[in-house]
Amino acid sequence: MTFLSILCALLIEQMKPLRADNPIYAEIKSLALRMETWFNAGHSTHGRLGWFLMMAILMVPTAAIYWVLRHYNWTLAAFAWNVLIVYLTLGFRHYSHYFTSIQLALNAGDEAAARALLAEWTKLDTVGMEVSEIARISVEKSLVTTHRNVFGVFFWFLMPLGPAGAVMYRVAEHLARAWNEPEHMRNEAFGQFAARAFYWIDWIPVRLTAVAFAVVGNFEDAIYAWRNFAHRWSNEALGIILAAGGGAMGVRLGTPVENAVKAQVVDATTVDIELEDDVMPGEEPNIRALQSTVGLVWRALLLWMLLLLLLSSAWWLGASP
Repeated sequence: MTFLSILCALLIEQMKPLRADNPIYAEIKSLALRMETWFNAGHSTHGRLGWFLMMAILMVPTAAIYWVLRHYNWTLAAFAWNVLIVYLTLGFRHYSHYFTSIQLALNAGDEAAARALLAEWTKLDTVGMEVSEIARISVEKSLVTTHRNVFGVFFWFLMPLGPAGAVMYRVAEHLARAWNEPEHMRNEAFGQFAARAFYWIDWIPVRLTAVAFAVVGNFEDAIYAWRNFAHRWSNEALGIILAAGGGAMGVRLGTPVENAVKAQVVDATTVDIELEDDVMPGEEPNIRALQSTVGLVWRALLLWMLLLLLLSSAWWLGASP
C-alpha cells in the first residue's frame, strides 16, 4: 500500500500540481503565526510548548483517521487517505515552474527575466547577478527544495507513523523556517526548539538524500565533497545536500566562503594557497548545470521508488502464507 500510495500521489501531482499558495497551506501558515503570537513570551520553553501543540493539532487527527480505517479493514478508504496526505505533503512540482522558467530564460539569453524569476522564488536581491550566480542559486534551491518536499517526506511516510509522519516532517520544516528566518524572529529564543527539532527529524533523511545523489551521479566526487566540504556551510544539512549534489553533478556549489581555499598571510597580505586537496571538485555552475540538476533529481527519485518497490514486495511476500 505504501508504494502504491506514493506512486498514485506522484502521478496525480504530475497531472494536477498543488499550488504552494493553496488554502490548506495558507491555513497551516496562519496557525503557525497565531501560535507564535499566543506563546512567544521570550523563552525557549514557550516555543517548545507551541511546537508540540501545533504538532498535536495536525498529527493526531491524521493518525486517528488512518488507524480507524485500518482497524475496521476499510482498506480502500485507508489507501485513499494515504494518497491524499502524501499528495498534500509532497511538493515535487510546487516550485518547478520557477526552475523551468529560469532555465528557459537563460537558454534564450534573457538574463533580466531569469533574475526577476529568481528574485521572486528566493526573495533575494538578484540585481546585477551574473549567469553563473543565477545558475548556482537555482541549482542549490532546487536540490534543497526537492529534498525537503520529496525525499524527506518519503522517509517519514515509510516510518510506523505513516501519514502522520509525513505531516510531522513538513510541519516541522515550516516551523523551523517560520519561527527563525523572518527578520523579527532571528536570534529569538522562541524558535530555538523548532530549529533543533527539525535538525534531528531531518538528520537521517538528509544523509539518505546525499547517498542517493552519490549513487545516481559521480559517486567518488560526491562522497569526497561531502566528507571534505559539507562542514563549510553554517547549516550542516544544507552543506551535506549541496556538497554531495554538486559533487555528483561535477558542479561547484556554495558561496566563495564555502569554497574558500586555504589562506596564508605573507607580509601583511592575505594570499590564497590553492591546494589540490582543498578545492571542491567540479566546474563553475552554468546553464548546463540546470539540465544536470533535472537529471540528477529524477534519477534519485527513481532510485527511491525502486527501493520502495523492493521493500514493499519483500514485506508482501513475507506476509503471505
